[in-house]
Amino acid sequence: MKQIEVVAAIICREGKYFATQRGYGEFKDCWEFPGGKIEAGESREEALKREIREELDTEISVDTFLTTVECDYPAFHLTMHCFLCSVRSGHLVLKEHENATWLNREELGSVDWLPADVEVVKELVGEK
Repeated sequence: MKQIEVVAAIICREGKYFATQRGYGEFKDCWEFPGGKIEAGESREEALKREIREELDTEISVDTFLTTVECDYPAFHLTMHCFLCSVRSGHLVLKEHENATWLNREELGSVDWLPADVEVVKELVGEK
């Protein structure tokens, strides 16, 4: 099975978490924490900063490692390294996603998350 390794930013502000809705692909309309693939020679933190700059036109601080999620999808196995982050500068401009929202802990279950992101939500709400 194909192996894919990615990073995800759990961007926090005033007790809320930033969630984005995919606008393309097999999981179109599902919600996720933004991020992407690690390129050759990049650290996880560097990859995350680059991905958020590219996807959201925003500079972030990678503050704390949260968790690593292992998830089997039909066509690949995903390893997703998740970090709590904060906005340093920028306005979270959607370049690849069709929608975004800020959710407090109680609202995290109100959207249709991608399978790997469901595990991150469980961690955030203390179910893991």
